Amino acid sequence: MAVSLVACGQKDDKKVATQVAAKVGDEEISVHQINQVLNSAKTSGATPQAVQAMSREVLEKLIDQQLAIEQSNEKKLNRSPEVVAQIESAKREILARAYIQQLVSGLPKPTQEEIKQYYTEHPQLFSERRVFNLQELIVPAQAGIAEQLGTLVNAGKPMEEIANWLKAHDVKYSGGGATRAAEQIPMELLNRLQKLKDGQSLVAQTPQAITLIHIVASKTVPADEADSLPRIAQFLSNQRASEAVAANMKALRKSAKIEYMGEFAKTDAAAAPTPASAVSAPAVSAEDQKRADLEKGVAGLK
Repeated sequence: MAVSLVACGQKDDKKVATQVAAKVGDEEISVHQINQVLNSAKTSGATPQAVQAMSREVLEKLIDQQLAIEQSNEKKLNRSPEVVAQIESAKREILARAYIQQLVSGLPKPTQEEIKQYYTEHPQLFSERRVFNLQELIVPAQAGIAEQLGTLVNAGKPMEEIANWLKAHDVKYSGGGATRAAEQIPMELLNRLQKLKDGQSLVAQTPQAITLIHIVASKTVPADEADSLPRIAQFLSNQRASEAVAANMKALRKSAKIEYMGEFAKTDAAAAPTPASAVSAPAVSAEDQKRADLEKGVAGLK
């Protein structure tokens, strides 16, 4: 939201627009700087009077910032190795983010047909959305436990009896309960829970832990289609951007000369994952993504 600041003219005392909001010594603070801060704030719906008050507050903070910068330069803090490294890090992050933003800005937006199709193909999130009251038992990953828990679940054993079995076999575990709506559960786990009725359980396994999840109760609370479509559009846009960034990074890595040095040279570069940047997630295989989603979902139930 643009902010119009005015200054008095010297000839006829009329107010004319100016791009300078204030001067601190010889340094100018511009209207553009104020607008930059306001654009990153949530000013939508604010009254002109509120925006004017916010612009004044931003200006005062920019003045304080400039005073601190002058003192920093006077004390030569801008030359210290730590500050120089932080400036360089911020520069790298800004440039990388600018490239990613340019990359995704040209992507086509999801069509109404794509949005409707997603709504239709995922009833567990919308028309058949459920809110689950869950109990769980979490066991650190170890051989044979998942199979044994699966056997106890298939035999219809209650959670208390399964917990007693773990104690009897000196297996450490933690337990808890939570209420989770469908959209708060990773899709891989949700697809399995959706098939179960109240009173049933499943065993979810990740490299770190084995979790027994029991549905104490659930209720169907459909999501309104009109409210859901804008969220689906945003999700599909984010998904498309993430996929485009991952594909672009993969292509750039393929064409670039990358040489691992020192202790990192011991790692097989071909198998090394793409590092997460400040602006995007790394590309992962479908199987890895499923495992990551499952781990995230199980962690959320703690």
